[in-house]
Amino acid sequence: MEDTYNNRTSLVKGAKDMAKEAKRHAAKKVNKAVDRATDEYSTHRNYSRFQDEEDEDEDFYRNPPRQRDREGYPDNEEGGSSDATEGHDDEDEIYEGEYQGIPKQKEGQVALGQPTSDATRDRRELEREREGDEEELAQQYELIIQECGHGRFQWQLFLVLGLALMSDGVEVFVVGFVLPSAETDMCVPDSSSGWLGSVVYLGMMVGAFFWGGMSDKVGRRQCLLICMSTNGFFAFLSSFVQGYGLFLLCRLVAGFGIGGAVPIVFSFFAEVLSREKRGEHLSWLCMFWMIGEIYASAMAWAIIPHYGWSFSMGSAYQFHSWRVFVVVCALPCVCAVVALTFMPESPRFYLEVGKHDEAWMILKQIHDTNMRARGQPEKVFTVNRIKIPKQLDELVEMESESGNPVSKAFVRMKAEIQGIYQNLLKCFNYPMRENMLRLTVVWLTLSFGYYGLSVWFPDVIKHLQADDYASKVKVHTNERIEDFTFNFTLENQIHKNGVFISDRFINMKLKSVAFVDSTFRNCYFEDVSTVGSSFRNCTFIDGFFYNTDIDESKLIDGTEVINSTFAHNKTGCQMTFDDDYSAYWVYFINFLGTLAVLPGNIVSALLMDKIGRLSMLGGSMVLSGISCFFLWFGTSESMMIFMLCLYNGLSISAWNSLDVVTTESFPTVRRGTGFGFCNALCKFAAVMGNLIFGSLVGITKAIPILMASTVLVGGGLVALRLPDTRANVLM
Repeated sequence: MEDTYNNRTSLVKGAKDMAKEAKRHAAKKVNKAVDRATDEYSTHRNYSRFQDEEDEDEDFYRNPPRQRDREGYPDNEEGGSSDATEGHDDEDEIYEGEYQGIPKQKEGQVALGQPTSDATRDRRELEREREGDEEELAQQYELIIQECGHGRFQWQLFLVLGLALMSDGVEVFVVGFVLPSAETDMCVPDSSSGWLGSVVYLGMMVGAFFWGGMSDKVGRRQCLLICMSTNGFFAFLSSFVQGYGLFLLCRLVAGFGIGGAVPIVFSFFAEVLSREKRGEHLSWLCMFWMIGEIYASAMAWAIIPHYGWSFSMGSAYQFHSWRVFVVVCALPCVCAVVALTFMPESPRFYLEVGKHDEAWMILKQIHDTNMRARGQPEKVFTVNRIKIPKQLDELVEMESESGNPVSKAFVRMKAEIQGIYQNLLKCFNYPMRENMLRLTVVWLTLSFGYYGLSVWFPDVIKHLQADDYASKVKVHTNERIEDFTFNFTLENQIHKNGVFISDRFINMKLKSVAFVDSTFRNCYFEDVSTVGSSFRNCTFIDGFFYNTDIDESKLIDGTEVINSTFAHNKTGCQMTFDDDYSAYWVYFINFLGTLAVLPGNIVSALLMDKIGRLSMLGGSMVLSGISCFFLWFGTSESMMIFMLCLYNGLSISAWNSLDVVTTESFPTVRRGTGFGFCNALCKFAAVMGNLIFGSLVGITKAIPILMASTVLVGGGLVALRLPDTRANVLM
């Protein structure tokens, strides 16, 4: 009798448990129906993020749970419910987030992004699990991008990111074009000259590493907006400051901003391209850097030699043509910032940080934009669920709520820099260590040779021009001129042992004129401007100087001034020549050199996916190194210009290939950091190339030629040992 009662009690409890389970699953079904109707109303399509749960629900009704063990119910997940608690079930409670479609966390499970203890799971196991998730995501994401197609969205992003890349090219060449004029205008002594180029490259070096690393943590679009805005503001501000120190500071911060453009732009664009389109379209994107070169060269050629395009406010504030050139060169950056505000974040980055819904909406936007452009607006985006990698938490030092805002910002910045550094160290871990070291060698050698020769070529041409100019100098000896009015320009002349008595020098210009051992007696000087002119061991007796720039810096080597008056002297260094043929010629040569890049850029874009990244990279570097040997025959300006064009045309293919290979060599979570580090090495090599090659101008040809050839050929051979990334999906 007692056994019958126990069996009946067990059956009743089992039936109650089954009823509870059915009730819970029925409630879930109702909630999902509500979610499905809401989504259909808002997006006109059925989007279920958690299809796996529906499968579980169907399995439940096909295979209902078996009756629990009669004594103790060891299989009961709730630990055996009693009659006293049967009216209250924890699983029946409505929890926060249930109506958003977020599944309730069960015992033993850890929500994404929540801290885990060592007792729950070893961190290495979590990292291995994340790597597996990333591999699965990479394969799925490639299929999704193929479904979205290549069309209007990619071309819109192509133009926007192209403007940002164009700004980087402009920034690099602004330095070289502005340097002579800025240092002359600000009266920079020879001991301080050259700092502008080094400071700008230093800012770009730090900015490339910092912004590249931050883009892996904050996002591609947000970091690109910040760094481009920084560059645009300080580049524009630098055109108005008068002191050389403030000018250097502004260009340093502007370089720090633009330094992040290259690593972020290539990472951003690669993440919306399918594998078969990536090489070609990244190569087309590289063309914008060349367009930046052409833009800077053309604007320098058209603006800087026109010294009349200037205004002044007294003698203290001068706004010359080179400052107009700086303002014009900031325009691409401003346009890039405005256009970038209308573009979304990289969906690949959102998936990497666990933001599934945001990534899905952007991918749907890409799909719908391209389909409308193709005339197929009815085509539906069929992706419902995308794999998200396991989110690993990082220990971050926190500041107390009552802490100083400055200290909070400092702690946050310190934590971000430490995170970037730790991310960089992972780039040198196995199995990426060997490839990372090879990439480092290739970046250093190509940058050292390219930027070194880029400085050496123009300086050698200027040196040849100076030799030719000096060979045409006119020498006047033992002349005696009395009561004569000089109101015209004197250029490229030397006057020795001359005597000038009661002469008038009015509204005239002296360009590269030297007076040696000459005497000026009772002479009148008014509105006289000098550039590259001097008075050596001369004597001025009873002279009067009004509104001239003749001062102690021009009166050298024992020049004596006796009973003479200086009134209303000009301050600052003068830039007043309207027809400076040499300036036109130098900028025109640079313009031709940048135009020579166009054929190489087109060829590299068309052949990138046909002959392979590595063959193009290594072959281009080797051919560039070999072409350097022909510089032995560069004895004239025309020959040097031809060699400059040939070298630029060959080297551009190497740059395009290297950008593509670097982009495809890193996983998404470290792509910005790895590319930023490589680009920082590029700027470091540029500084070293400028210093080393610049010091050899006019001394010897052998060392620069052999040095450039060796590093380019050696780097090309190393590049051939890199792994082929053409078949890689973006991990």
